[in-house]
Amino acid sequence: MSPVLVWFRQDLRVADNPALHAACEAGDPVYPLFIWAPEEEDAWAPASASRVWLHHSLAALDEALRGLGSALTIRTGPSLATIAAFACEVGAQRVYWNRRYEPAAVERDSALKRALADTGIEARSFKAALLFEPHEVRTNAGEPFRVFTPFWRQCLKQPEPEAPLPTPRRIPAPARRPASRGLAELKLLPRVDWAGGIRHSWRIGEAGAREALHRFLDEGIDGYTQRRDRPDLDGVSRLSPHLHFGEVSPRQVWAAVCAREREAGRMSLSASAAGYLRQLGWREFAHHLLFHFRATPARPLREEYAAFPWLDDAYQLECWQRGRTGYPIVDAGMRELWTTGWMHNRVRMIVASFLVKDLLVHWRHGARWFWDTLVDADLANNTLGWQWTAGCGADAAPYFRIFNPVSQAERFDPHGSYVRKWVPELARLPDRHLHSPWRAPDDVLAAAGVRLGADYPLPMVEHDLARQRALDAWQRMRSTRR
Repeated sequence: MSPVLVWFRQDLRVADNPALHAACEAGDPVYPLFIWAPEEEDAWAPASASRVWLHHSLAALDEALRGLGSALTIRTGPSLATIAAFACEVGAQRVYWNRRYEPAAVERDSALKRALADTGIEARSFKAALLFEPHEVRTNAGEPFRVFTPFWRQCLKQPEPEAPLPTPRRIPAPARRPASRGLAELKLLPRVDWAGGIRHSWRIGEAGAREALHRFLDEGIDGYTQRRDRPDLDGVSRLSPHLHFGEVSPRQVWAAVCAREREAGRMSLSASAAGYLRQLGWREFAHHLLFHFRATPARPLREEYAAFPWLDDAYQLECWQRGRTGYPIVDAGMRELWTTGWMHNRVRMIVASFLVKDLLVHWRHGARWFWDTLVDADLANNTLGWQWTAGCGADAAPYFRIFNPVSQAERFDPHGSYVRKWVPELARLPDRHLHSPWRAPDDVLAAAGVRLGADYPLPMVEHDLARQRALDAWQRMRSTRR
């Protein structure tokens, strides 16, 4: 017998797991392995909220593996040395894993393949996190894409994503299970428990991902295009953290959406179904960009933005982080993020625009805060989103597109349900004054029990003036380039 080592990373599921499926096919003993080596992540190790999710996701994965006759082995230390030592310990001649696409992961995986080959161990990696490999989709000139629409058009010309692989009926287990670190030893959970909101808001693990997908297909997808920009409605799938940790695969999502359309008797995708799958396309595009433009987590893709005159204001950054800006929709989003580890995508755009354009704080500070507080903190998506907002990335919004937080709130939270949930000190204000309380008459504020500057802050900046300041800074940057 030739045991197989399966290295789990951001693929914490047993269904549609190509590395696990291939390992089980031969019938030889399979050793599922997770290695905790945050120092290898090139400054982008899982941060606070992600660690909470990872802890519970690993527990769920181990439970699923045990249900199939196996168990997860946890080790710590450098990946290359740990895998080599573990393979020697159990006599494994094959090591399988599913690919990641972050620069540090690509470099590490390439080094591991070379090192294992030198010792005569077979190393195989599999596509499991994306629908299309980043190197598979190119422009007609053979270059990587920088604009989403032609990228997605080219993706849709590729062969249909493969059907998801089934869950193994049983995982061949070794006669003796190897020693494993306890999950608690990784110290992923905070010593002071601030994560109750995350646990309350999510069912973490593969079963939770499956439940969220089915709920969205049953209750949300038909009205997706009309509801997806409304944070006051339950109109999105909330699958992003499950996709990031690989508790569900994008091709499982793709297949489930297409199957539902067929069950509804549709010969082609409805607008809502196509619109939702297009969001999977944005995820693909983000990984495409990170794979081809490795420096973008730290540097703008559009090089001229390196000269942008950002302001370094720690106080304003902290007010933004804590949801104390004086703009209710911004504060609601930042408080939702702090409590649940997640924020609606429309609100992410609003709060990001406020930071980089109203406050002129560098987009990297926003990206780092999101990285620390999001349960779906994904290097590719996070980088794309922040560079898009700042106008310095691929397919970026024009810099002069500056979101007005009041009009955005009035349009996408028209009855104030979202703001009232997360900014309860303003809950008694009438709709017409909720999104701009500083404009409310004194008697209205008094009747609502709101004292501006005491119960709720006055606006940090006046938006029209801040907008002009941002445009002036942009013009100075362009003048510097000439």
